[in-house]
Amino acid sequence: MPEETAVYTHGHHESVLRSHTWRTAANSAAYLVGELKPHMRILDIGCGPGTITADLAALVPQGSVTGVDRAPGVLEKARALAAERGLANTDFAVADVHALDYPDDTFCVVHAHQVLQHVGDPVQALREMGRVTRPGGIVAVRESDYGAFTWYPESPVMDDWLDLYHRVARGNGAEPDAGRRLFSWARQAGFTDIRATATNWVFATEEERAWWSGLWADRTTESVYAQQAVEGGHATPEQLAAVAGAWREWGAQDDGWFLVPHGEILCRV
Repeated sequence: MPEETAVYTHGHHESVLRSHTWRTAANSAAYLVGELKPHMRILDIGCGPGTITADLAALVPQGSVTGVDRAPGVLEKARALAAERGLANTDFAVADVHALDYPDDTFCVVHAHQVLQHVGDPVQALREMGRVTRPGGIVAVRESDYGAFTWYPESPVMDDWLDLYHRVARGNGAEPDAGRRLFSWARQAGFTDIRATATNWVFATEEERAWWSGLWADRTTESVYAQQAVEGGHATPEQLAAVAGAWREWGAQDDGWFLVPHGEILCRV
């Protein structure tokens, strides 16, 4: 394993996959969709359970999509989803974005969603993504920015959660405020034709609040992230339980509102 690789903060607990399987090309890659052509060959990095991968494959019926992830187990879920949707133009493999096992100029599009915030060297990762992209092709990346998350009503314990998440993630060698850094990282990686945009997720309906607060409450006490928080000396189990309670309390607020901003880049190779 390359030493640049950071520890994945979230792991693949059910509460994490609850979020990952909600993601689609429409709600997570709309900035890229308009650039796709039916014949394109796409590499989807950090594909997880494959919901975005499958959507991209449906948009390139004469092309193909390769989904890669560092976790072999989650790729089985991605393969099962592609089979369920009858997508014959997908394949999946284990890979590390710092050192991709593909020749230069292989793909028309290389896409990553919520990946660079979890890696040890995002600039090297972008260089690798550019290396395997054909001339004229696109490197497309979208990352959330935890430091810009905001919510209402205000909650001191939720503030504690955000501080805790930053400490755990950075202790793992990751950068949770990746969204604001994408443009800079792309320039450092040598890209010169960069289109930078931003879009948001907003959770405000009763159903959305229950879903978002519930998965974060569960993640705070039951996932690998919870284990990392305790073992790293960042929080006690009692403190984590208090944070989970604050999440559920926020989710029960009739006027609750939560904003997740994302930075996006389209880099022409």
